[in-house]
Amino acid sequence: MTPSTFASSTAIDSLLFRDAFGTPRMRGIFADRSLVARYVEVEVALARAQGRCGVIPADAAGEIAARCDADALDFELLRKETDIVGYPILPLVHQLVKQCGEAGRYLHWGATTQDIMDTATVLQVRDALDQVGEDIAALRVILADLAVEHRDTAMPGRTHLQHALPITFGYKAAIWLAMFDRHAVRLDELRPRVLVGQFAGAAGTLASLGDRGLEVQGLLMEELGLGVPATTWHVARDGLAEAVNFLALVTGSLGKIAYDVMLLSSTEFGEVFEPFVPGRGASSTMPQKRNAISSELMLAASKSVRQHAGLMLDAMVQDLERATGPWHAEWIAIPESFVLTAGALHQAKFMLGGLVVDAGRMARNLDMTDGLIVAEAVMMGLAPFTGRQQAHDIVYDACRTVNTRGGTLADALEQLPDVRAHFDRAALERLTSPRNYLGAAPQMVDRAVALSRAAGG
Repeated sequence: MTPSTFASSTAIDSLLFRDAFGTPRMRGIFADRSLVARYVEVEVALARAQGRCGVIPADAAGEIAARCDADALDFELLRKETDIVGYPILPLVHQLVKQCGEAGRYLHWGATTQDIMDTATVLQVRDALDQVGEDIAALRVILADLAVEHRDTAMPGRTHLQHALPITFGYKAAIWLAMFDRHAVRLDELRPRVLVGQFAGAAGTLASLGDRGLEVQGLLMEELGLGVPATTWHVARDGLAEAVNFLALVTGSLGKIAYDVMLLSSTEFGEVFEPFVPGRGASSTMPQKRNAISSELMLAASKSVRQHAGLMLDAMVQDLERATGPWHAEWIAIPESFVLTAGALHQAKFMLGGLVVDAGRMARNLDMTDGLIVAEAVMMGLAPFTGRQQAHDIVYDACRTVNTRGGTLADALEQLPDVRAHFDRAALERLTSPRNYLGAAPQMVDRAVALSRAAGG
C-alpha cells in the first residue's frame, strides 16, 4: 500500500472505519470527482440553456457541451488554485475555458460561483435522497415482516427500565415500522422544496442578463430536471437545512431502535440478538462476548447527524445578500450527514433483517415477577365491585406481599377476603396470566402493517 492509502483522517473516509459509518455508493455521490463532475454538468447545462434562447451563440453552446470534460481536468492544479481562491469554481472555469477553445468565452455567462456550487449540491442531494428512499423502503419491508412474524410473541413491556405491562415483540416492531412509514411520507413531501436549482447572478437579481435572466433560469432548471426557485436562495438556506434535519429524524429513529436492541440483548434480558457472524462483536479479552456492533454504529451515527442538523440550522442565519461563512459550514454538514445516514441504514437492514428473537426468553422474563406485571389487570377486574381506588389499594397490598414474602400474585390475592368474595382461584389465574392482558397490541400490528403495505412499504 502507498502512504496515501492511509491519508484519510475522518471516520467516513477512513480505510478502517468507512464501511462501518457509510456505504461506497453514498461516498461516491459526494466524492471530489463526482462533485467536480456536477460543477461541469451545471456549467454545460447553463450553456445549453443560453444557446437555446440565443443569449449565447448556439454553436458555442454546442462546443461547450461537446468539449467540457471533467475527466481531463488537472485535479492537482484545481486543488492548488482552490486553496488560493477559496472556492473551486474560478479555477475550474479557467481549465474549462481552455478545453473549449473560442467557445470558452461564453462559459459561465452571467453566473456566480454560488450558483454553480449550490446547484451541484442539489444534484448530489437528489441522488442521495433517492438512495435514502430506497433504503427506507427496504427497511419498511423488513420491519413489516418482523411485526407479522411476532404479532403474538408476548414479552414484557418496560417503562423506566422496569416491567410495566405485557406487549408483543410484533407490537414493538410495528412502532418502529410506523416511524419509517412517516419518514417515507416526509421524504416525498420535502423533495419539491429541496430539489430546486440556483441561478441568480452576483447579488441574486440576474442583472447581468438583462430581461433574459428568468428565461435562462427556467431553461437551466429544465435541462437539469430541477425545480425553478420562486426567488434567489443564496442566503435562504431552509431547503438544505430541511434535508439534513430530515436525516436527523431518520437516524434518530434508527438510534431508538438501536438502543432497544442493545438493551434487549443484554445478558440480563437476553431477548434479542444481532445476526451471528463469526468474529463480529468479539472482545479482545472476553471470548464469551457478542457485542451489538450494528446497533452501536447506528446510535453513534444518530448522535453525529443530530449535531450536523443543528449546524445546518445555525447556518441558516446568514448576512445580507451573500454569507460570510455560514455557507461553508454546509460543505461539512451535508456530505457527512448523508454518508452517516446511509451507513446507519445499511447497518439497520443487516441487523433487523437477521435479528434473532428468543421468544422463550421473552416468555420466561414475562413470568419472572410471578404475575405482578399484570397487577393493573387485577385492579381493573376488581374495580367494578369495590371502586377503582379501593381496588388499587387491595392489589397494592397484594403486590407488597409478593415482594416481601414470595409466592405469586394469585396466591396473595386468594388470601384476601375482598378478593375471594368476587373471584375463585381459576378466575385469579386468568386475571394474573400476562398473555391474557395484551390489550390491542396484536390488532395494532395488523393495522400498522396494513397501512404500511397499502402505502407501498
